[in-house]
Amino acid sequence: MKFEKLSENKIRITLTMQDLTDKHIDFHAFMSNTIESQDILLDMLDEAKKEIGFDPEDSNLKIEALAMADTDFIFTITKICPEVEKEKTPKKKFTIKRKSLNPSSAQAIYLFTTFEDFCGFLQFLNKSNLFLNVNKLADSIVLYLYKDYYYLLINHIHSDVMNKIKFYSSITEFAKYVTNSRVFASKLEECGTLIMKNNALEIGSKHFLSK
Repeated sequence: MKFEKLSENKIRITLTMQDLTDKHIDFHAFMSNTIESQDILLDMLDEAKKEIGFDPEDSNLKIEALAMADTDFIFTITKICPEVEKEKTPKKKFTIKRKSLNPSSAQAIYLFTTFEDFCGFLQFLNKSNLFLNVNKLADSIVLYLYKDYYYLLINHIHSDVMNKIKFYSSITEFAKYVTNSRVFASKLEECGTLIMKNNALEIGSKHFLSK
């Protein structure tokens, strides 16, 4: 983990994939702005205070999180100091700008508002150099229809797939990550309509994209 002081009120924290593994950081949990994500952030801020003297006490914080192509994750944290005459609040407030996600678990679910959005993602994959790699992304990639939305269920994600981070960064431009994926996966299997099984990305590209 690398800490850089950009100014008195702004720092940059860079994490590598090894840092994520060592610290057991789940970026889906972080980006969903849960209590767990705030605990992770507070731990990072504690280290920043020790390393470079960045003290966010009694300040609101703006956090920008970005996944880079070289697999590093960069957090830019800006301290917004309240005016002197305003009452100080003991609780820190976090404003997180979500750039991209990198699931660390073996399962993920993404919600596409329309089938056209799903096809738009397929079109992007086919135009990029990602498609051959994402075909090996997981043991199972299934598309469900549930309550008028389309859900891509990715099961048993392989940890050694090349460009996996770029895949997750890209899909968030077309779909929304679904939290509590294990519970919701059961709901999809019980109540959803199966649209494409095995590898929905490959099947969808073959049948729904113009050549």
